[in-house]
Amino acid sequence: MAKKELPKLALEKRKVTGRKVKILRREGILPANIYGKDIKSLAVQLDLKSFLPTYKEAGETGLVELKIAGETKTRPVLIHNVQVNPIDSQPVHADFYQVDLKKKVITKVPIELVSEAPAVTQKIGILIQPLNEIEVEALPTELPDKFEVDISSLKEIDNAVTVADLKVPEGVKILTSQKEILAKIEPPAKEEVVAPSPVEEVPAEEVPAEAGPTEEAAPTLEGAPPVEKGKPEEARPARPARPEPSRGKPSRGKPAEGIHPEPVEEKVEKKEKGK
Repeated sequence: MAKKELPKLALEKRKVTGRKVKILRREGILPANIYGKDIKSLAVQLDLKSFLPTYKEAGETGLVELKIAGETKTRPVLIHNVQVNPIDSQPVHADFYQVDLKKKVITKVPIELVSEAPAVTQKIGILIQPLNEIEVEALPTELPDKFEVDISSLKEIDNAVTVADLKVPEGVKILTSQKEILAKIEPPAKEEVVAPSPVEEVPAEEVPAEAGPTEEAAPTLEGAPPVEKGKPEEARPARPARPEPSRGKPSRGKPAEGIHPEPVEEKVEKKEKGK
């Protein structure tokens, strides 16, 4: 693998910690930490605008040289644990893992699918990718940026590419199982048509009658013949209400209840006959 010039980042030691780092973020400064084996953790800060293109180029497997203000030597690091804002996806914190260029490191390398699968273009099946990255061990300078997987051989259902099919550079050891599937053709998903559930029709005989008042024996008048069940009782004329006897003398101009005054014409005729 040909050596290439490593990307560089300029940093400063950070004095602001805790919740106060929000002030740095508002000013476009990214808080970060440097750590590593046998290395004391160091809080640093850098310009967010300079970090973004470097992170895009190196990812988490490419080496980056850090130039810290006040230090004469650069530090070779790998970018790890980049935290992003869930709203705008901008980095809010990053870790730099300082490595020893003479010692192997263990890290994860991304998988990138290239070409086209004939089974997909011919609509025979669908392509799935169970793994997006695999774990490797290598010297920091020999770490690959990514593994490219050619899927042009996937022509039928169940055709697959495994870790064993990868072309591994010299000096790189794959730690992920060789049997792990990287890409595979699966049968197309069947669309399930959900039929509407039939509406059960209730026969007229089974339809319950509307709830009504509980049938009770109707009270009968004393001495009246009992009413046969199932036959409606004949309607009887209502008895006229008896007038209540008047108490005291009736008031003038208004006859008492139950007393019918004689017509005026009859009284006049009786007077004329008596003359």
